[in-house]
Amino acid sequence: MSERLEDIAVAMVANGRGLLAADESTATIKKRFDSIALESTETSRRDYREMLLRSEEAMRNYISGVILYEETLFQNAADGTPLVEIIRQAGSIPGIKVDTGAKPLPYFAKETITEGLDGLAARLAKYHEAGARFAKWRGVIAVSDTLPTWGAVKANAHALARYAALCQEAKIVPIVEPEVLMDGAPGDHSIERSEEVTEWVLRTVFEELGDARVKLEGMILKPSMVIDGKKARKASVSEVAERTVKVLKRTVPSAVPGIAFLSGGQSTEEATAHLSAINTAHDLPWKLTFSYGRALQQEALTAWNGKAENVAAGQRAFTHRAKMCSLAAKGSWKKDLEKAA
Repeated sequence: MSERLEDIAVAMVANGRGLLAADESTATIKKRFDSIALESTETSRRDYREMLLRSEEAMRNYISGVILYEETLFQNAADGTPLVEIIRQAGSIPGIKVDTGAKPLPYFAKETITEGLDGLAARLAKYHEAGARFAKWRGVIAVSDTLPTWGAVKANAHALARYAALCQEAKIVPIVEPEVLMDGAPGDHSIERSEEVTEWVLRTVFEELGDARVKLEGMILKPSMVIDGKKARKASVSEVAERTVKVLKRTVPSAVPGIAFLSGGQSTEEATAHLSAINTAHDLPWKLTFSYGRALQQEALTAWNGKAENVAAGQRAFTHRAKMCSLAAKGSWKKDLEKAA
């Protein structure tokens, strides 16, 4: 495959394919495993992710790239094959989460700043050598009647831009992820407030990317959809789609090759339905696809249930959900099709 940033970015949003976010931190995956009463160990984490990555139909047809946690990037499968090599053999691209998490922003109550810039250049060189060709950094924006503040938006946008520039210097495509939370406290904001904040955040992010001289053709945007807070859900699927497209048209330059949405607290079906509606009947300059974690994995995790004899069932569940997300990325998912599948 080409090593040009622009070519890698285009391949990441190839028609009908999207990203599997398998970059859960050790603490987060422990919570997922707690739901099936499975102890989180290096081996159990490896077994779970290997099950997903060896789902041949899903990986070849529906998954363009996999965002990995650092542990997984350097892990081998049970038979000794590097997990990165399994991803490559399926025609998918290995990627890596590089931020070290959102931490409280001093003097900004209830707001955070994502850390991980210190030493990032050296880490990126190591990740590139290990096979990673794209990276991810998540900025987290809380929403309420008074949040976010200008300081928090500016700080997170600046960090995203610095990260993106470092990635491109290391020949790694940056996924720029400014997440406007739908489920942060109190999570009762309207879709109008979500639209206002999302537009403000994206506009600021692209200003900072420009100042940092980031090549837009060699990056992917991973935004949240414009959606009302989790405790105030009233908006229809079509309204979410219309407001999301409106904000993207106002803020995202056409030079960006693709947008891969995060699911951000939505249910599996919501994330699929919203993506399909966004891709239906809109003339857009970018490819719009998915970069889902739980919305791609939850059914597979439940079917697998931590047992070796359930690997095939887990892979069938993962393949089914990946196919539905692929249809949504083409704007052709329908609820009746989901039920019939």
